[in-house]
Amino acid sequence: MKIWAERPAANDVEAVVRHYFDLVRAGKMPEAGKLVDHTSARHVLKALWSGSVGASTDVDPVHDEWEHDLSWLGELGLGSFAWGETGSHLYVEITYREEVIDVALGFWVKPVDAGWAVSGPSTLW
Repeated sequence: MKIWAERPAANDVEAVVRHYFDLVRAGKMPEAGKLVDHTSARHVLKALWSGSVGASTDVDPVHDEWEHDLSWLGELGLGSFAWGETGSHLYVEITYREEVIDVALGFWVKPVDAGWAVSGPSTLW
């Protein structure tokens, strides 16, 4: 997990979020989880799948297929970044095949024992 001695600048946080998302798209969830004070990788994957591939098909997947065949992650992208009023929360739109989906990822900057870290993501519908 990236730790800053002082509260990080917005561009530093956004760089961590971009790197996190690049690792997720590559299916490297354990590595992505090491960049942030991380929530459940399974929760993030399921939300992204439900908001993208799952929302664009009427066919239910084979039980947990989305978790084992991660090829669909390559069709996701980052949309707009938006910071909350306090400057502690960052929300990023997610795209699937270049269309914004109904799931966004939320990250926040929080104090930890050694300084400051990025936490998340939360999934927002």
